[in-house]
Amino acid sequence: MSARPQVGTVLSLDTLVRLGRGLRAPGPVLRLPVPEGMTAPLGCDAVAMPARLGHRVMPRLPRVGCVYADGTHWWWLVPADSDQALEWPAPAQYATGAVVPDAERLPGLVHRPEGTLPYTPPIPLYLALCRVTGTAPSWSRPVSA
Repeated sequence: MSARPQVGTVLSLDTLVRLGRGLRAPGPVLRLPVPEGMTAPLGCDAVAMPARLGHRVMPRLPRVGCVYADGTHWWWLVPADSDQALEWPAPAQYATGAVVPDAERLPGLVHRPEGTLPYTPPIPLYLALCRVTGTAPSWSRPVSA
């Protein structure tokens, strides 16, 4: 009688990417909180940008979700996986899980929207950030062979 080969769980590429994002150095993890009374049914990530850009981006958005600031950066809550198929322009930083890297304390909430959803829509945020940084959106850049 021959032994059947063992079949393990097959993980999709999306699952592997998400697991890889969860890997980080040990230490305290500070996450931007969803304010009391709000829900985040799509999960939360964040986009950080220098404060000088945050002041220019805010008036360009049709809807602004929760925004946090620590003096040097503004952090915008967006739905989880808002970096899929987007190359956020420098100097923006995308933070999976709304984790604030290398912070000793959480930034303070500077804008809370009406309603129960904490999100800034990612596409308008992306386009406004591209505009103020002078970066062409990734889908409009020339393709090199």
